[in-house]
Amino acid sequence: MSCETDLVIALPKGRILDEAMPLVRAAGIVPEAAFDDPRSRLLRFKTNFAHIDIIRVRSFDVATFVAFGAAQLGIVGNDVLMEFDYPEIYAPLDLGIGRCRLAVAEPVDLSATDDPSRWSHVSVATKYPEVTRRHFAARGVQAECIKLNGAMELAPSLGLCRRIVDLVSTGSTLRANGLVEIEHIADITSRLVVNRAALKTRPDELGGWIERFRAALNGEAGHAA
Repeated sequence: MSCETDLVIALPKGRILDEAMPLVRAAGIVPEAAFDDPRSRLLRFKTNFAHIDIIRVRSFDVATFVAFGAAQLGIVGNDVLMEFDYPEIYAPLDLGIGRCRLAVAEPVDLSATDDPSRWSHVSVATKYPEVTRRHFAARGVQAECIKLNGAMELAPSLGLCRRIVDLVSTGSTLRANGLVEIEHIADITSRLVVNRAALKTRPDELGGWIERFRAALNGEAGHAA
C-alpha cells in the first residue's frame, strides 16, 4: 500500500477517539509517541507508515477536511454526516463506536402537559440546525433553530428557548439540568469515511485501507496486520 502522495487520516477529538484508536491500531496504523502525550500541542502526527499522517480535529471538522480532500480518510459520527450531507463523502463502514442518539428534550415540568403532536412551531437550541429542521418539517412543524456549539442544556433554564436537540448517551446530563427526552430523531454511531475523488484516483490504496478497517472491525487481526 505504498504511495508517494501523503495519505491523511482525520480523527475526532474526545470520547470517539478513545474508541477509534484500537481499530486504527488493529488496521496496522500506529501514531508517533506524541499522539498519546496529553501535553502535546500537535495536531498532525506521523505514523509507522512514512506517507501516512493522522490529524486530530473537532468531529465536525473531520467531515470538512475529508469532503474538501485535505484528508482522504476519516472517522466521524453519522450525526455530522446527516448535518452536512456532503456528496463528496463516502461512508463504507459503520464502525459501531460512539453509540448515542440524537433527541429532542425539554424541561420536566413542561413535558408533564406538553403534547408534541400538536406542535405547529417550535424554537430549539441545537448545533444540528439542518437535521432539526428536516426532522420537524417531515411532521409539518416549523422549527426556529438557535445555533449553539455546546451547553445546550442551559438554554431552557436561561429562557433562550424551551427545547433542545442534542446527542444523548446515558441521559445523565439531561437529568442533571432538569430536562427529559421527548422525541427520538436518530441512532448515532461513527463511520469510516473516504473522499470520493481520492477513492477514484487511488482505488487500490484506499480500497485496501477500507478492507483493513473492515478486517479490524471483524476481529481479523491477521488480515489487518
